[in-house]
Amino acid sequence: MKINLRKWNRVTHRDLGYFFFGVTLIYAISGIALNHNEIWNPNYIITHYEINVSPIEKEQINKQYVQKILEEQSFTGYKSHYFPKPYLLKVFFKEGVFLLDITTGALKFEILKKRPFFNQINFLHYDPGRWWTWFSDIYAISLSLLAITGLFIVRGKNGIKWRGLILATVGLLIPILFLVFFR
Repeated sequence: MKINLRKWNRVTHRDLGYFFFGVTLIYAISGIALNHNEIWNPNYIITHYEINVSPIEKEQINKQYVQKILEEQSFTGYKSHYFPKPYLLKVFFKEGVFLLDITTGALKFEILKKRPFFNQINFLHYDPGRWWTWFSDIYAISLSLLAITGLFIVRGKNGIKWRGLILATVGLLIPILFLVFFR
């Protein structure tokens, strides 16, 4: 019985491509989003606003005082507070943080809201747990197989014997040159 390697190559390439279609899009989209952290936060929408309250003495500040401020601004989920500077109160709560200058009453809020879609796919990109690590490893191995089997899909001058070889070589040289010149 003769084994048709070209057929098995195409079948492997096709089936791995179909099976990993979704996760490939997830990694591609989240990778682009994470590459541009200097432009935007791909995980959270961050909103800032300021209000003024009456100045207060440090000794008067307790959990109840902080919770009262949160309730007045329609926030819940008090977590903790501390003084990074003697005059500055920092409060952590479910939706974000606020800083209160107790001498002036200037109250600055930073509200965090999970960015829809990107927060979820970035969670997968950051490797959320053991089971996903195993799946990601299998995916990485499969990407290697996709790359290798892809080299042998097309025959002739457009395949690996000429055009494909040139393109594969250039594609391999780009990261090597980047490492040589920019690292």
